[in-house]
Amino acid sequence: MPSLASSVAAEAALAAVFDLDELLQPTEREWQQRARRVARERIAPTIEEDFENGHFRAELVPELAEAGLLGMHISGYGCAGASATSYGAVCLELEAADSGWRTFVSVQGSLAMSAIAKFGSEEQKNEWLPRMAAGEVIGCFALTEPEGGSDPAAMRTRAVRDGGDWILTGAKRWIGLASIAGVAVVWAQTDEGVRGFLVPTQTTGFTATPIAGKLAMRASIQCDISLDSVRVPESARLPDAAGLSAPFSCLNEARFGIVWGVMGAARTCLEAALSRATSRDVFGGPIGRFQLTQDKLANMLLEYEKGVLLALHIARSKDAGTLGPAQISVGKLNNVREAIRIAGTARSILGGDGVTSEFPVMRHMANLEAVRTYEGTDEVHTLVLGRALTGIAAFK
Repeated sequence: MPSLASSVAAEAALAAVFDLDELLQPTEREWQQRARRVARERIAPTIEEDFENGHFRAELVPELAEAGLLGMHISGYGCAGASATSYGAVCLELEAADSGWRTFVSVQGSLAMSAIAKFGSEEQKNEWLPRMAAGEVIGCFALTEPEGGSDPAAMRTRAVRDGGDWILTGAKRWIGLASIAGVAVVWAQTDEGVRGFLVPTQTTGFTATPIAGKLAMRASIQCDISLDSVRVPESARLPDAAGLSAPFSCLNEARFGIVWGVMGAARTCLEAALSRATSRDVFGGPIGRFQLTQDKLANMLLEYEKGVLLALHIARSKDAGTLGPAQISVGKLNNVREAIRIAGTARSILGGDGVTSEFPVMRHMANLEAVRTYEGTDEVHTLVLGRALTGIAAFK
């Protein structure tokens, strides 16, 4: 296990070359430091054990809520109304500990709570958002299906009217938090197009089953959902959600958090590699003195710094109200890809020990491979950018 002194030295050495903290406004830095304390003091001490055991440490949820991190970018209803940049910096600090905890905040806030805040009635907002912000109710966002992760337009889940109610039938897959959620935002095809519904998870016919055998995101929960003639009243429908643009707008909120979050994982891997390079002696001295090792470290730094600056640029655009979906695809595609590359290079510097839980790198590598897939694969975001550049859609 790397010593505390070597880890602190590596962190300081990295910050001496590039320090995100200096680029943040005071309020943004306050949010960042708050998340950093939670990540380092509460998540990091047990994350290797939790990953090994496939355990989601639910007792930490109230602590994240107390820190104001759940739905922090939403205004009102018990939420802080923080800036996009503040939220992004929080995502980076949480994912520096583990992708699963950034995912938790993302599913709760950027997906489930955002869907209610954007498309819900005042009654729905008042019923759910304050309790979700307080961590009293966990939400999930049920869009992806077993046969069409990248093709939500082909969803098979159906909602049909039955008097004053709706009957939902279908299946969803890879739904974060579903087995511990109190409410699910379920998207379904209707005769009028795609619509969203707030489904209390105790409703008859709703079943969420955690997916077993995961080799990534082991400290978080993803589920299969079965909807067997689930009956909900008309008041459960999100009144302002019409068509796929509604869930897509929520996905863009989650993708924004990913753009930032994966740079946290990259930072942790870079710091681990730097600590090892300056503390491990081979052939009569530290391996960091070799040109090949320094080349690796320099390239890792370049991609980390560029990724963080890209995230900051995207956040400033979001705060200014000028951010478009193509730039979110740029951020998600680039930063996940480069974070994976940084993690892989860090693993090579660590040598054989890099594949053990003595270091966090393999855990981050596995998690990042999952992050690469969700909220739009590399291929999907590549084609989004191709469409933006050419005006020609390569997929529907």
